[in-house]
Amino acid sequence: MQKGKLAVRLAWWFAAIACVPGIATAEDLMDIYRLAVANDPVLATADAQRLVVAEGVPQARASLLPQLSAGLSLQQFHPGNTGVVNDGTSSSTTNGPGHSRQRDLTLTLDQTVLDLSKFARERQAKLTAEAQDATYEGELQNLYVRTTSAYFNVLVAQDQVEVFRSYEDAYKQQYDQATTLFQQGLAPEADLTQSQAYYLYIKSSRVDAENALKDARRALQQLTGKEPGTLKVLREDLPMELPSPGDANAWVDQAMHQNPSVLAASRLVSADEHSLTAARAGHLPTLNLAVGYDKAGAWSNRVPGSASYGPGSTTVGLVLAVPLFSGGLTQSQVRQAIHQRDADQGELETVRRQTARDAFNYFNLVVAGIEQVNDARKAVDAARKALASMRAGYDIGTQSLTNVVVAIRTLAEIRSQYTALRHQFILNKLLLKRTVGAASLQDVQEINRLLE
Repeated sequence: MQKGKLAVRLAWWFAAIACVPGIATAEDLMDIYRLAVANDPVLATADAQRLVVAEGVPQARASLLPQLSAGLSLQQFHPGNTGVVNDGTSSSTTNGPGHSRQRDLTLTLDQTVLDLSKFARERQAKLTAEAQDATYEGELQNLYVRTTSAYFNVLVAQDQVEVFRSYEDAYKQQYDQATTLFQQGLAPEADLTQSQAYYLYIKSSRVDAENALKDARRALQQLTGKEPGTLKVLREDLPMELPSPGDANAWVDQAMHQNPSVLAASRLVSADEHSLTAARAGHLPTLNLAVGYDKAGAWSNRVPGSASYGPGSTTVGLVLAVPLFSGGLTQSQVRQAIHQRDADQGELETVRRQTARDAFNYFNLVVAGIEQVNDARKAVDAARKALASMRAGYDIGTQSLTNVVVAIRTLAEIRSQYTALRHQFILNKLLLKRTVGAASLQDVQEINRLLE
């Protein structure tokens, strides 16, 4: 937890530096992360909620500490009213013109000696605060993923636009070539119309890709609150390493003990047990220590010299309260606490199962991703060679325009897949760490070093 809070403070400091006029716009992942941690409303909300819940601890503890109160009452009785003058030892009733007054000063000290419900509520508040701390830690680790994912979405969208542009250029070349050959009487009109249709279609697809890029950049801006500049791209030579440890069960076991969502749900179940204890304690007696001080005085302008101030009196005692019947409230609160505990236990089991599934899934995705990326790289090289061969064959009349178009489309699709697989492989490694609760700012820094 402390590591995450330190990362936030450092990020805030870096973000302040980044906002100084004259400093270049953020270009790499760390720049984006610093802006995100300073401006992301999701993380800010989680932090505020953590602080809200944390205040429940001193509030619950306050009921166990001494309660001191003071009171001062002053009464005035006018003519025609019956007034009571109390000198501390006797009282008398006066009538007539003028007025009389009575003052009473009290001090009360109350200290809980035995109240199991209050002790249980304090422990419940502590566990609830711990659950919220774990939730905040989970949101901080989610921010690592959300920042990296949004950043990579822009890079993938950029590459997709470049693919479609080259795709469009290739179709334009084929269209121009078909136009020339048709004008020379060396190609049928079908080739001309077919190449024109493909060219116009890809132009429309390129516009869609550009719109997707704009939306990806807006998503990144939504995260950081600022328009992103030119972003560094993922370098070609990526470290294709297997997860360590290489056993999926080890990752699942770590997730069960370290995943923030699992920890938060577990703390809530423990808090529910103390809430149930507090509800059941509603049937038990409570014992308080009570100390009181009282000083009263009275005077009247109807009887000069009648002011009377009695001596102060102090009382010390133990107050035992035994609940007998509350209209069924206590029993209802016990049942409610049991149902809440059962609901949170079900939620805990749901989170544990989902976390185990995610850990297995991301582990397998990282392992399979190595082969997928390597195969996609080889497929791109093969598709480029195939396209060059098709174009050469079309120039000498051994290949049809359709074959060339198919080769162009195949290369574009494989390039797009290769780009997506490379970025997803890096993201899956981060997702695996996030699932087991081990994602850190260092992981974001390591990904940032893969950019150029």
